[in-house]
Amino acid sequence: MDLKGKKVLVFGAGKSGIGAADLLGSVGAQPIIYDGNENLDKEAVLHKTNGTYTPEIWAGAFPEGEMESLDLVVLSPGVPTDLPLVKSFYEKGLPVWSEVELAYRTGKGEVLAITGTNGKTTTTALLGKIMGDARESVFVVGNIGTAYTSKSLEMREDSVTVAEISSFQLETTKEFCPVVSALLNVTPDHLNRHKTMENYTLAKAKIFANQGEDGYFVYNADDAICVKTAALCHAKTVPFSRKKQLDFGAFVRDGKIVISDGTSVTEICGADELQMPGLHNLENALAGAAIAYFAGIAAEPIADTLRSFTGVSHRIERCGSKNGVFFVNDSKGTNPDAAVKAVISFENIILIAGGYDKGSEYDEFIASFDGHVKELVLMGVTAPKIREAAEKVGFVNIHNVKNMKEAVEVSYRLAEPGDTILLSPACASWGQFDNYEQRGDMFKEYVRNL
Repeated sequence: MDLKGKKVLVFGAGKSGIGAADLLGSVGAQPIIYDGNENLDKEAVLHKTNGTYTPEIWAGAFPEGEMESLDLVVLSPGVPTDLPLVKSFYEKGLPVWSEVELAYRTGKGEVLAITGTNGKTTTTALLGKIMGDARESVFVVGNIGTAYTSKSLEMREDSVTVAEISSFQLETTKEFCPVVSALLNVTPDHLNRHKTMENYTLAKAKIFANQGEDGYFVYNADDAICVKTAALCHAKTVPFSRKKQLDFGAFVRDGKIVISDGTSVTEICGADELQMPGLHNLENALAGAAIAYFAGIAAEPIADTLRSFTGVSHRIERCGSKNGVFFVNDSKGTNPDAAVKAVISFENIILIAGGYDKGSEYDEFIASFDGHVKELVLMGVTAPKIREAAEKVGFVNIHNVKNMKEAVEVSYRLAEPGDTILLSPACASWGQFDNYEQRGDMFKEYVRNL
């Protein structure tokens, strides 16, 4: 679609929406930023745009009479596709794209795209570093924090885009087609939005929907849902495993990360050389190495990055110590499965958990406490739900708090030398915080205040 002169509704006034509107303005389209919040500060939204165009800004009830004038709708990730208004766009025959679709169609070069329930940000950052060290023009975008649309017009034919893509972003893709795609794992998450695990998995599977035999799809061979999903893919499937030997793909042999292309096996580096703690980060390293290798990067630069990469902010991030008590920020642990991976990485834990309820269950999360968690400090609307799951199996060292400041103070009073105070909420941040970054930053601020 030639976007010049087109009237495009950008649904959502957050970071992704502003990025999409800026892109549209830059290519000569007529963007309209819409948000259902009738109290939206339109001036504040306008100040967030890049200033090269003047968008219309609509707020509150949607002006139904304007629908006929629209040429395209671009949905921000936070806008559910089952909203009556969104359904009406489809009924009118309007094309509805995600901002990822918009960015893909206006960008250039090759795309390497990563999705999964957990590990996306770490693997994307790792892969971005590998590619950045090996190629001249590299962009790391998407759910990792930089709007894909904010960078697509800077891309060249020789550019490589490394994109972290969420299920929300994938739902409304149409032609999005990475050269290499990856599915790291699938565990229950966002079921308040997707309703069923089948819907959630199928949204993830859209990452490879348009790939053909000339593309690669990297997937976790230790994850049953990933294995089943890989059967739907028409690209060359590349498994990775930390548990078993493979004839083809990335795996661990004799303590080394290796990659087999079907005819020969290439050693990358020792698993014990990784700077990121935890078995889950070994999986992330295997995935990142496989994506880079099948994107044409040699073993040596992959190994150099694996040996030096220390991880990302808010994911098992060590952030200080006091009187022998250690503090770890895992605010990125926004679902039970992610939090379990953090819990089993430490001993003698005072755990801070709780937050927004995405419809998750917490039985496996509580089961991971055995031998790891001494005390549980709960906050947010899920506190009663998590408490009930804990007490059901006899875990009673539970303390309710009102906010992050109190959580840090109470945790420190409970701790003894050698203990680790771990923020790994197993829940989204919404409600008390704007996002998980703000939650993690606040945790670190109160730790510094100690």
